[in-house]
Amino acid sequence: MKIVVAIGGSILLKEYDCKKFQEYSAILKDLATEHELFVVVGGGKPAREYISVVRDLGAGEAQCDDIGIEVTRINAKLMLSALGDAAYQRVPHNFQEALEFSATGKIIVMGGTEPAHSTDAVSAILAEYVQADKLINLTSVDGMYTKDPNKFDDAELVPEITATDLLEFLSGKDVKAGTYEFFDTTAVQMIKRSDLETVITNGFEPENLIKAVNGENIGTKIINE
Repeated sequence: MKIVVAIGGSILLKEYDCKKFQEYSAILKDLATEHELFVVVGGGKPAREYISVVRDLGAGEAQCDDIGIEVTRINAKLMLSALGDAAYQRVPHNFQEALEFSATGKIIVMGGTEPAHSTDAVSAILAEYVQADKLINLTSVDGMYTKDPNKFDDAELVPEITATDLLEFLSGKDVKAGTYEFFDTTAVQMIKRSDLETVITNGFEPENLIKAVNGENIGTKIINE
């Protein structure tokens, strides 16, 4: 299969060490023996901190986005360092470059692309662009909940949802640079129009990536209409 894997920066850099990069590197290398892989890395806490500084300096949202994008590309370079020869050792700055680099047969790792596109959106657009079979989004929660599980004990995990219903759930959420809601509306719109098989699950357990690739019931699956 051709698979796009989005890994939240908050997963990789919850602690400022190399542990999660190493764990994901081992799994990605193993999966790459059977699948064609594209990895999109988020900015996480470092991006939010830099964005906060530049916003306090009076920058507009597009400039804040630009700073965040640079951080995602640094995180992508860290992942490339972990993957070594298994990955193409350049970070694509757009989708055409990602497609071109994939001709090498190696794992492709990228960050953001342009303002107003979160790495959720980038991963969904990339999946459509390269005609991926599956999108796996590894985030800081187990999947989609009926309400914020960090605030409400009665929040329930939603195992399946249509893209239309997910768009309705996300309507009115904050879209400023560096903010994080459960998922990005642009990403969901891309998933809907391309009928893309998508799984959103907890990335703090790297083995969840293997389970998602193998089609196990894990996290939240965005299903066809």
